[in-house]
Amino acid sequence: MNRLKGQIAAIDSNSHMSLVDVTVGDDVFTATLLETPETAEYLKVGSKVTLLFKETEVSLAKNLGGLISLRNRIPVTISSIERGNILSAVTLDYAGQPLMSVITTRSIDRMQLAAGDAIEALIKANEIALMAGHHDR
Repeated sequence: MNRLKGQIAAIDSNSHMSLVDVTVGDDVFTATLLETPETAEYLKVGSKVTLLFKETEVSLAKNLGGLISLRNRIPVTISSIERGNILSAVTLDYAGQPLMSVITTRSIDRMQLAAGDAIEALIKANEIALMAGHHDR
């Protein structure tokens, strides 16, 4: 499970759910939650949180241009690739923090990904969970 430490910057809620912006370094991540400030005490601007997202929910993009609906687009560098027959594990460096992505080996080959490549990691807002406080593992 990928983990990043951040701080809540903004919350937009209705009666059932919230769109939460979290700053991590110079970047802003957005999470869609089935919680509101009324139902989850930690949902307050300024609160420290840990972002959680699965390795299989991290898509990779190389030379991506134009607008897309994914709000979470972060610059990363490929540290290493562990190739499998069907799936490959890609270790990423995000501002000195390791992240993981699991994508098909066919995608690795089609995109010609290699260690050292500067690419973007993409995570849908509804695939990010928040945990109150800062947690390492």
